[in-house]
Amino acid sequence: MVQFAVTLKEGDWTVFSDGQPVAGNLSRSAAVQLAKDLAFEAEERGDTVELLIQGYYGELSRRLTGSSSAEA
Repeated sequence: MVQFAVTLKEGDWTVFSDGQPVAGNLSRSAAVQLAKDLAFEAEERGDTVELLIQGYYGELSRRLTGSSSAEA
């Protein structure tokens, strides 16, 4: 399983892959798009993907490939 996350870190939106930052200093929309693109590429390779996206107020949405709860 590969995990991608979008979180607000030190005032900037950051994209993480398996807990490691891969891009920072982004707008939220750019970070979400990058995370979705990375998740799509991983799914194309056959990986199971968990996508976590933090909202503006700290709420968290989660999507797991093969899951019916796609909220991101």
